[in-house]
Amino acid sequence: MGKELTKRFQVGVITTPHGLRGEVKVYPTTDDPWRFKILKELILKEKRGERVLKVRSVKFFKQFVILGFEGLNRIEDVESLRQCPLLVERKDAVPLEEDEYYIADLIGLSVRTEDGREVGTLKEVLETGANDVYVVGREGQKDLLLPAISQCILDVQPEEGFITVHIMEGLEDL
Repeated sequence: MGKELTKRFQVGVITTPHGLRGEVKVYPTTDDPWRFKILKELILKEKRGERVLKVRSVKFFKQFVILGFEGLNRIEDVESLRQCPLLVERKDAVPLEEDEYYIADLIGLSVRTEDGREVGTLKEVLETGANDVYVVGREGQKDLLLPAISQCILDVQPEEGFITVHIMEGLEDL
């Protein structure tokens, strides 16, 4: 009953062309926009399919990344790319530290207590600054919010399809 791990991750969305030489303004959806400096290629997801683009240039402007791609040298080449997501293969994703997980791998996992009681399904991970908060959808009840701290999140097994949690006193009553 395991879960297939996410093969690709979105790292940005093209917003508009930038200048006349085929560069695009990208809104980064990754925790670390500087990672674009080391990426050699990205997968462009268009309405009619996908294609791999080789990165020609990377610049930064305010909260945006300005990218140029090989073979796209004029504004006309990139005009149709507005709102297209940019993806990377899992092998090109930011490496994880110990006890870190890609959010995309966690969404949809079954959540259960240490004594085996099914609680619900992980719907969302809120990044709050201090620690993440896991939003667990429960049948016929309000969502359960669990802080992603070692006292609450005991074991994460994305390949097996579940997360084992300890629900601290008072959390189910919120």
